[in-house]
Amino acid sequence: MRHMLAGLLAVPLIAFSSYSASAQPAEPAPAPVSSLIKKVDIPYQEFTLANGLRVFVHTDRKAPIVAVSVWYDVGSKHEPKGKTGFAHLFEHLMFNGSENAPGDFFEPLQQIGATDLNGTTWFDRTNYFESVPTAALERTLFLESDRMGHLLGAVTQEKLTNQIGVVQNEKRQGDNQPYGLVEYAQIAAMLPADHPYGHSTIGSMADLDAASLEDVKNWFRQHYGPNNAILVLAGDIDAATAKPLVEKYFGDIARGPQQAKIASPVPTLSARKDEVMKDRVATTRLYRDWIVPGLNDADAVPLSVGATVLGGLASSRLDNILVRDEKLAVRVSAELQQFAQLSMFEVQVDVKPGVDAAAVSKRLDAILADYFKNGPSAEEVKRVATRTVANRISGLESVGGFGGKAVALAEGELYSDDPEFYRKQLAGYAAATPAQVTAAMQKWLSRPVYALTVVPGEREAYEEAKASRGTFAPSYYKAPAKGEKPLAAPAKIAPLEATEGSGTSAPLAAVDRSKLPDVGPIADLDFPTVTRAKLSNGIEIVYAHRDAVPITQVSLSFDAGNAADSKARLGTQSLMLALLDEGTTTRNSVQIAERQEILGASISSYASMDRTSVNLFALSDNLAPSLELYADIVRNPAFAPAEVERLRVQQLARISDEMTQPQGLALRTLPPLLYGKAHPYGVPFTGTGDPKAVEKVSRDELIAFHRAWFRPEKATIFVVSDQPLATITPLLETRFGQWAATGPAGAKNFSAAIPAPKPRIVLVDRKDSPQSLIVGGLVLPLKGTEEITSLLSANDVLGGNFLSRINMDLRETKGWSYGVRAQVNRVVERTPYLVFAPVQADKTGPSIAALQQQIRDFLGSKGVTAAELERTRNGSIRELPGSYETAADVLGGIQRNVLYRRSDDYYDTLAARYRAMTAAELDKAARDAIKADQMVWVVVGDAAKIRSQLDGLGLPVEVVPAAQ
Repeated sequence: MRHMLAGLLAVPLIAFSSYSASAQPAEPAPAPVSSLIKKVDIPYQEFTLANGLRVFVHTDRKAPIVAVSVWYDVGSKHEPKGKTGFAHLFEHLMFNGSENAPGDFFEPLQQIGATDLNGTTWFDRTNYFESVPTAALERTLFLESDRMGHLLGAVTQEKLTNQIGVVQNEKRQGDNQPYGLVEYAQIAAMLPADHPYGHSTIGSMADLDAASLEDVKNWFRQHYGPNNAILVLAGDIDAATAKPLVEKYFGDIARGPQQAKIASPVPTLSARKDEVMKDRVATTRLYRDWIVPGLNDADAVPLSVGATVLGGLASSRLDNILVRDEKLAVRVSAELQQFAQLSMFEVQVDVKPGVDAAAVSKRLDAILADYFKNGPSAEEVKRVATRTVANRISGLESVGGFGGKAVALAEGELYSDDPEFYRKQLAGYAAATPAQVTAAMQKWLSRPVYALTVVPGEREAYEEAKASRGTFAPSYYKAPAKGEKPLAAPAKIAPLEATEGSGTSAPLAAVDRSKLPDVGPIADLDFPTVTRAKLSNGIEIVYAHRDAVPITQVSLSFDAGNAADSKARLGTQSLMLALLDEGTTTRNSVQIAERQEILGASISSYASMDRTSVNLFALSDNLAPSLELYADIVRNPAFAPAEVERLRVQQLARISDEMTQPQGLALRTLPPLLYGKAHPYGVPFTGTGDPKAVEKVSRDELIAFHRAWFRPEKATIFVVSDQPLATITPLLETRFGQWAATGPAGAKNFSAAIPAPKPRIVLVDRKDSPQSLIVGGLVLPLKGTEEITSLLSANDVLGGNFLSRINMDLRETKGWSYGVRAQVNRVVERTPYLVFAPVQADKTGPSIAALQQQIRDFLGSKGVTAAELERTRNGSIRELPGSYETAADVLGGIQRNVLYRRSDDYYDTLAARYRAMTAAELDKAARDAIKADQMVWVVVGDAAKIRSQLDGLGLPVEVVPAAQ
């Protein structure tokens, strides 16, 4: 687990169970990095069309899907003065339809069941990607080629005006977060204004306001030719099949201008630059930043290793010194943010509340100076290499999305002219030495630093758009779903034989674009077979086999969750979980962290409202020692007094941070309004609890909570692995089979009555907010264990996906939001229905009115249409194979089946359920469950700007300060 704090002191023994890690033999050596690297392999074949389009094909038959990934060599670094934000703005326009496929790009792709669908823009590139059923690949290639070669006739002023508004709301949404303005300060301080990397990808409000139709059309003409693009197909496809399809749809597209190489020198500050920024944050944060060379430079890997040792490992130097030992910080990090032509070496330290920030700043500089002088140890460098390879192996399981194999190939080709660049990187990590790392740091980090301090205070005036008068991150077309991460795992070459079309090929005649290609038969999902076993003490193992990559994932799930927290001590569970890997009866926190890193393992904990899980990701080569560590953490936490106090401070800081974040404030405010404070679900959905309670919870209460809820009769072990169950079971039996409970078991009490709905608006006054977050909610008359597939499908139409009515209205029609959604937040007992709508501040009241109208219309005379039913039914059926591609996907699926008391073959029956759905059935499910006039609306925004907009909505308005 990535901890906030950890323990170094000797701790008293606690008799939780008879199992003891110290009783085991000396810890075995992990698999060597050299053998792990051999498992990182992405064979591919390649060909190039006559128009310059480079194509790479990787075959992976584990699922009947193909990842389609198109990367263009254009990003924000290509934007001239006065055109900032254009690359990302154009990415948005690429989703608004092309000449032969009018309408939103998501419509035909949802019909075919596309998953992992999005587009992103960053400094160096713009990419578009989706994973589709194999039988729908031809239609997907038609769509991608149409927007590459036949777009401009579909770009209108209306679409441009709308997407300018959407992008500006995306900018507001990012800027509205705590520390959300940091990137602008960093770029302005470290890079000249005319440098290619000298402005943010999202751009300025003024430049976006000024974008003309001719500007954006010229952008397309200049940058979107096939010779400036890379197409990767990865999955259930081979080059012999792919080549004629690619030639058919892309072959007639004319070449565009050749992209010129951009000079991008690595600038050096003339002297150290110290700046202070005020923001509405809870914790003072210190930054140390240097601009260093890009990822192709020989020093890139050594600098990355240096940053990871410094602040990227759980056992990092900064963690050990500032968090564990000297207790001056509550969070630290260091990383090398790599781009094609330069990178940023960044250090962050969140100062412990009550500690003098100036003293911490001075101490940080001393630590950095010493580290840059003396460098890391050989053992530290080895742990970084092992962790890096483990992450790559994990990424190999997915063919597409934000971090799959298609990304590895495209990224290497675009940034380094080598689709196998990942091999060079991994070899560099494996071969890195302390001397190389030290030399690189001394060369680049002895230069003047940019030192930024962000302190609590009022923000400066915000730059607004004419119409309205953090860290680096790419800009997306739609917000990534939870768990989606940009960046990938990497690959190997098998050159295509000349007879299969290697080299360039001649263009074909123009394809018939008068209609979309047909979609072939798509087989229903064949979910992995689930088998079961039991340990001696009755713990059930629920197992599924996946062998695409040599990894094992384990989740030890307990019937607990946030609902198990004592009302008098809300936050006890969160603190207990944070302490699990901060020391056991035989290992201290540093030993735990180092052991995970050298094994390439990752142990994490998570609590939903109903379940608490401790999860293990392990390389199967290191499974036995990884399970040894895992069991020790679960069964033998020490709860050392000094660790309890340090983690308590950490959790209180997290709560304070939540109370500066729009979503954190909303998720703390809404639950007791819906459920009442006495109900187990009437607690902050964040799980961090009540700060007053966290201040008081004792070590004895933490031990009691662990004993009451972490016990065999409340546990189920879920496993997805390339290893057979016959191998897994004895390993688990040894570590958990003799585990016995101690003391009375915990019990959740759901007898508290849910209060009658009290419709109103609760306005959380968060000053200086350029955007308002609207969250509406009500408690449905349904439990999560009931059959609610029809309701979920009805909600897909209303608010559950990109093409939903509320998103299309507020985003694609009105341009008031970056994205709006509604969800059935499924829990075991009475389930809440939630609507999330971040909107520009001056449209807060009208947005609530629009949401209310859309919901009333849907529940009234404007129910599910025939077109919506077809799209929902087709998409739901066809996306199933892509939704359960990876071991993590399968692990989540088998856990949900147990939680909601469904059969093991539930997912195999879903396609038939969807086919049988009718519009009338979906309408009835929604009308029976959702009562629009009973919703409570929480609005997080600046009351001075938005209160007057709310008074005319016909609901009582209550204003509460954010600090409460």
